[in-house]
Amino acid sequence: MDVGERLQAIRKLKGLSQRELAKRAGVTNSTISMIEKNSVSPSISSLRKVLGGIPMSMVEFFSVELAPPSPTQIVYKADELIDISDGAVTMKLVGKSHPNRSIAFLNEVYPPGADTGEEMLTHDGEETGILLEGRLELVVGTETFLLEVGDSYYFESTRPHRFRNPFDQPARLISAATPSNF
Repeated sequence: MDVGERLQAIRKLKGLSQRELAKRAGVTNSTISMIEKNSVSPSISSLRKVLGGIPMSMVEFFSVELAPPSPTQIVYKADELIDISDGAVTMKLVGKSHPNRSIAFLNEVYPPGADTGEEMLTHDGEETGILLEGRLELVVGTETFLLEVGDSYYFESTRPHRFRNPFDQPARLISAATPSNF
C-alpha cells in the first residue's frame, strides 16, 4: 500500500475528514487531498506534520496493520457510546466508528454547578439541541437563555457561547454540531 492510500485508510479509521485532519495538522485541505491521491509525494517533515494531526508517529504509520474495511455500524448500544468529556460535563458521542463523520451527535449531562468553562466557545459550524431533563443556562454572545424541558436551540457556532447548570438538578440534553470535531 502506498503512502497516499495508507494515509487515507488511517484517516478514515480514525474518523477524520480531510478538512479536520488538515486543520489539526496546520496544512491546507488540498495538501491532504493531493497526498491521498498520490499527486504529490510528501517529504518526511511534511508527512510528520500531517501525522501530528492524527496523532501518530512515522513508525506507527508504516507499521500499523490496516484491516479490510468492515461494514459501517448502524446501531450503537448505550454502552458503546464514547465519553469524550474532559470535566464534570458528560458528553457521549453517537457513532464512534462512523467513517467520514460530518456531524457530532451527543448525549450530554450537566450535573449541578457544571459548565463548559469560563471561556466562551467558538468554532466553525452550527449547533442545535433539545433539553430532555432539568434546566440549563445557554449564553450566546451577550444574550443569556434559560432552557427548560422541551426547549431547543439552534445557532451558528462562530458566535461565542457556553452552557451552564447553576441549578440543583442535573440537566440532560441531546445535541448536534457541525462539523464533527471529535
